[in-house]
Amino acid sequence: MNDIGHDPLRRAAPAAWYINSGLRLSDEEPGTDIEPKRYALVPELERYLAGVRYSDESAASRAATLDALRARGMDWLPLPGHGETATRWRGLAAVAACDLSLVKLYEAHTDALAILAELGRTGLADDGNWAVWAAEPPNAKLIAHAAGGDALKLEGTKPWCSGAPHVSHALVTAWRNDEPVLAAVELSQPNITIDPTSWQAVGMRATGTSEVRFDGARAVQIGDPGAYLSRAGFWHGGAGIAACWYGCAAALASILRDSVRRHAEPHACAHLGAADAELSAVAALLRGSAAWIDANPRDDAQQCALRVRVAVEQAAAQVMEHVSRALGAVPFCTDPWFAHAIADLPVFLRQSHAERDECALGQTLLADEAGDAWNLGPR
Repeated sequence: MNDIGHDPLRRAAPAAWYINSGLRLSDEEPGTDIEPKRYALVPELERYLAGVRYSDESAASRAATLDALRARGMDWLPLPGHGETATRWRGLAAVAACDLSLVKLYEAHTDALAILAELGRTGLADDGNWAVWAAEPPNAKLIAHAAGGDALKLEGTKPWCSGAPHVSHALVTAWRNDEPVLAAVELSQPNITIDPTSWQAVGMRATGTSEVRFDGARAVQIGDPGAYLSRAGFWHGGAGIAACWYGCAAALASILRDSVRRHAEPHACAHLGAADAELSAVAALLRGSAAWIDANPRDDAQQCALRVRVAVEQAAAQVMEHVSRALGAVPFCTDPWFAHAIADLPVFLRQSHAERDECALGQTLLADEAGDAWNLGPR
């Protein structure tokens, strides 16, 4: 281990910036004993991830870890909007701090479990690893044909399908009679073709992202037409992505913190202080947003989610800049975890829509008649 290396447990659990640090996640009065098992999952997850190491860029190794997490029950994070949203986001952040390709698969799987629960189809989630494929580019449209009851047959191509060669089931968005529907599909069918050749990324290479062709594949419609987008949890899930970005940024900053502890160079220490300010600010925003979602689980969370995503994206970009300027080329060239993370994070951040998201956030503020988004007084 070189001078910039650090404790792997700290990498998986950058405690100084935990999302739910200092946040009471139940309705119990302060000081009340809370059943320990309600909080046991995330620490167990962190301990398990501390021993995870990757020496390759294959999606198979990440899928194997997801299998192991699922076998241990570590995929059943608290559902968003049920009182422990910050705990859910802390779990996502911990997985992201381990490996971003892993969290891409893990977040999609846990999001699928949450979607199935919200739309009343939890029973479908008992087996296998799930993905959520909802990309809707203008040049590719997946068509769903009625096949009796809630059964569908899928025709067409779905791009940007993370984990496709290794997951067993997926929730996919499709179009039935010009209405958007969500379909659950089992992926071992012979009339499904997976093509990974279009995924030429260096960052996030180990997600196994592919193009998937459906030629009459059997599927089941989940919910009513439009339910995927209209449900309250759509924006809850969108905010959860920001927790993944945050987790990786915090882990990168922890490398800088360890380096400054070993070598107290003033410029590096200044970069550490700047990174801490960025991370502490967005951690507070994540905590407050999680609390708002838990207090208003059925309300439109678009503004909340967009604000979190925009803020965390900006903070993550600043943290990468501070860490790289403070540490120089050494970790890029000698620390495999750092080299992967610093390549992966910019690609993952592009899951945001940049200025379009900022514009959408601004539009929600213009439509907010209360106009007190920045009021520091009691609400």
